[in-house]
Amino acid sequence: MSVSEFHMVTIVTERILKEDILDLMRAQGAKGFTLTDTDGEGSRGVRASDWEGKNVKIESIVGAEKAERIMKAMAETYFENYAVIAYSYPVRVFRGEKYT
Repeated sequence: MSVSEFHMVTIVTERILKEDILDLMRAQGAKGFTLTDTDGEGSRGVRASDWEGKNVKIESIVGAEKAERIMKAMAETYFENYAVIAYSYPVRVFRGEKYT
């Protein structure tokens, strides 16, 4: 069984941005996602209201170039005005052909 090198892109954001960010990631070549409801506290403190629901964590395994494009698009579109964090890191994946 072969192991391939990819990047895990992780985005934690306000639930209201979920569909827009999924569209952005698809446009940059991501083929699949894992979505998780999440809570937390950061530099902006605890969220001011619960009516919006929990934050969402979006994870996708992509190639290095796609990860870079996603991160750049996220920074240009969301970082200045929204509660969102994005990061990526290298991962080794079995069955890597699923992600190419």
